[in-house]
Amino acid sequence: MEVWSRIHRLSEVLAQHRKRSFAGQGLENWEFDVLAALRKAGKPYRLSPGQLLKETHVTSGTMTNRIDRLRSRGLVTREPHPSDGRGAVVALTDQGRELVDSALTELLELESSLLQGWNREESDALASALRKLLGGAVG
Repeated sequence: MEVWSRIHRLSEVLAQHRKRSFAGQGLENWEFDVLAALRKAGKPYRLSPGQLLKETHVTSGTMTNRIDRLRSRGLVTREPHPSDGRGAVVALTDQGRELVDSALTELLELESSLLQGWNREESDALASALRKLLGGAVG
């Protein structure tokens, strides 16, 4: 209980920090998640809706709504799949890439500030322990 309660509280604290950080960029958390998944995919920054589902862990209906909302903001496009005439791909626009890059820079600065006072060995040990814990919880 000691471990899980602290992880839960930390999750809530991080969620609030992220929300404030993304609000400065005009983004919601879910918008950042979709844009970041596309950015992480690498050039040409596009994924199928199914791949986005796997990356963001939401339902198909939720993803459709999110894609439509991001399209209306000009942050992504929805294009026919190049090799599957029945499918589609979601692509990051230049505006979307610039926005997610800016939001990511701000997020990394925030996260770095939260670990201020930790030396490299301490942060590496924490990352290793969390990786092990997450592997057991998900596996």
